Amino acid sequence: MSDETGIPTPDQNDAHFWATVTRLVEPPWNEPTTEDSFAMDDRVHEAARALAERISTRALAYRAAGKPLDPALMAAPDLQLALLRALYETKQSVDRLAESAATVAGRGGASYAQLGAAWGGIKRQSARLKWPHAVVGRSTRESIPLHYAGGSAVVHHDADADAWWYSATAADQEERESEAVHGTYAEAIAGATEFLLAHALPDRDVPA
Repeated sequence: MSDETGIPTPDQNDAHFWATVTRLVEPPWNEPTTEDSFAMDDRVHEAARALAERISTRALAYRAAGKPLDPALMAAPDLQLALLRALYETKQSVDRLAESAATVAGRGGASYAQLGAAWGGIKRQSARLKWPHAVVGRSTRESIPLHYAGGSAVVHHDADADAWWYSATAADQEERESEAVHGTYAEAIAGATEFLLAHALPDRDVPA
C-alpha cells in the first residue's frame, strides 16, 4: 500500500496546479483487490446488459408490444447473444479509452515500461507495439489525437509561440479551439480533457 500523505493536493486555482498534477506520482496506483475486480465486473455487466436490451430483437418486440422486459428473459439464448455482442462493444470501448489514457500518460512523462506495467504487466516492447505514438522524444512536435467522454480533440504545437494548443469537438457537438498558451503537451491535453468532460452527454436510460 502506498503512502498518500506526501502527495501534494493543490486546488485548480493554485498557481502551480498544472505543474504539480502533470508530475508523475510513484507508485501511480495500488493493486486492485478481489472486491474491486468483482465490482468492476458488475459495472461492466450493467453497461453491457443495458446495450444488449437496446439491440436485442426480442427486447425490441416487447417494447413494440408495450410490455416490460422481464429480467427472466435474459436467460433466452438470443438475449445472451445480444449480451455477447454488447460485451464485444465494451472491449472496443476499452481499447479506445486505453489508447487515449496511454497517450496522455506517455506524453505526460510515463515510459513504455510504466505503460506496460499498468496494462497488466506486459513488456515494454509490447506496450510500444500497442501504442506506438504514446511516448515520444522531447523534440517531437507532431499532433496527437485524443478521444474522451464521447468527444475528440487534437493537440498541436505552435512553433512560433513555442506553446501548445488544442482543437476539440465534444459529444454534444460543442467546439473549441484554444489559444497557444499551454507550456507543455500535458497542460494542453488537460485543458482539452476538461472541456470534453464538461460537454459529455448525460447517461441515457434504457427504453422501457
